[in-house]
Amino acid sequence: MEQPTDQPDINAIVHGDSQEFSKLVDQYKHLVFTIAVRTLKNREEAEEVAQDTFIKVYKSLKNFKGDAKLSSWIYRIAYNTCLDRIKKHKKELGNISVDEVSGNQVADMKNALDGMVQKEKSDLIKACIAQLSPVDAALLTLFYFEERNLNEMAKTLNLAPNTAKVKLFRARTRLGVILKEQMEPETIKSYGNG
Repeated sequence: MEQPTDQPDINAIVHGDSQEFSKLVDQYKHLVFTIAVRTLKNREEAEEVAQDTFIKVYKSLKNFKGDAKLSSWIYRIAYNTCLDRIKKHKKELGNISVDEVSGNQVADMKNALDGMVQKEKSDLIKACIAQLSPVDAALLTLFYFEERNLNEMAKTLNLAPNTAKVKLFRARTRLGVILKEQMEPETIKSYGNG
């Protein structure tokens, strides 16, 4: 398997090259930390999970076959490490019921997301994603911030493509409800001060 020159040399890492492993960590630390923070919603735990993820990556790299992108493979390890941490601590995560969402809210959410490209809107979306379940947060992070397609998301999260599509739709719907709740007070406030 040939690799681009800017990619870490996996064979060298497998044979103990710590400089190449440092290169891998530097290249993917932001990706791993981002999914950990969004999934766990706790910075300290996210830092621990990031460390655990790279330990698992190092130990498992000899099994990496290259049939997926290295970034997708690492993301999947990070995501599964987060889920293991959640199970270990038996955290309760609240979800908004799909039954609470109307068709108009879904349409409003799509229109709202289409217009949210600026940095301040991105920050609002990230804060709202942090209120969702780990699976929803992972799907939305992959879709909006990592710009993955459905097949890549399904493979990364070990889901069937149709399951990923349904879960993404539901996650976007839940995000829309949260965004609407967050934006209405800001909109009312901005019109009130005009």
